[in-house]
Amino acid sequence: MSDVVRMAGTLDPRSGWTATHCSIAKALDVVSTRTAFLLLREAFYGTTRFDDFAERVGASEPVTASRLRELVDAGLLAKQPYKEPGQRTRQRYVLTEMGRDLFPALVALMQWGDRWTNDGGYVHLEHAGCGARVHAELRCEHDHPVEVSDLELHRSR
Repeated sequence: MSDVVRMAGTLDPRSGWTATHCSIAKALDVVSTRTAFLLLREAFYGTTRFDDFAERVGASEPVTASRLRELVDAGLLAKQPYKEPGQRTRQRYVLTEMGRDLFPALVALMQWGDRWTNDGGYVHLEHAGCGARVHAELRCEHDHPVEVSDLELHRSR
């Protein structure tokens, strides 16, 4: 049994395969920095205000502004105006559908970090309905759990 994905069809032996066609490479072009991932984490944790993002991520204001702009331009976050009494109108940042679709990837990254980094995880996610811990797992469209060795990579049509 192998722990690698089998290349199938015209991808075997990887003819015609380049990184320019890789969805992972394209996704990393959008969220390739530590700060970008941490800003998305904070958005999932309910952070919406610029100052809170900068403080919770530990990034400088210029870096926070740049990464938030990139995430908005990429369509993962959207800006919405808000105004507190006696204050000027400001923008808050909220997840879009595209941004929300990244949540399973963040959970998988958190799960990996909990297992393989030294501290074992400071926080964890629980299902509010039953209290069980949440974990990421791969399943096919027929809801079968799958391992890497069960997978084949095919060219999309």
